[in-house]
Amino acid sequence: MLAEPSRHVDPIGRLNDPADVMIDHEPDYRFTLANERTFLAYVRTAMALDGAGLAVVQFLTVVGTREGRALIGIALVLGGTGTALAGFLRWRTVQAAMRRDAPLPTSYVPIVLTVIVALGSIVAAITLALR
Repeated sequence: MLAEPSRHVDPIGRLNDPADVMIDHEPDYRFTLANERTFLAYVRTAMALDGAGLAVVQFLTVVGTREGRALIGIALVLGGTGTALAGFLRWRTVQAAMRRDAPLPTSYVPIVLTVIVALGSIVAAITLALR
C-alpha cells in the first residue's frame, strides 16, 4: 500500500500540493477597506454621471435640440449604470483574489470610463461652440 503524500498548509493558506485548490483566508483588513473605498469611488462616479445626464436634459434647454439633449442624457445615465455595475464586479473579483492570495485581476473599466467622459466633453464643447 502506498502512503498518501503529506499535505501541509503554508502560512498564507495554500496547500503544498499544486493540484489542490487554494484555501480562502481573511485578507488584511486594510486591503479589504481599500477595496471598499475603491468601490465607493465607482459609486460616486456613477452618481455623477447620472446627475450629469439628468442635468443635460433638465437644464440645458437652450442648447441643441431636445432629441440631442435626450440622447446625451441617456448616454450619461447608461454610463453611470455601467460604472456602478462594473464597480461592484471589480470589488467582488478583487475581494475573491485577495482571499485566495492570487494576483489581482486587470480591469477594462478605466479606459471605457475615460472614453465615455472624453466623448461627452467633446460633444459638449461642440454643442456650446455652435450655440
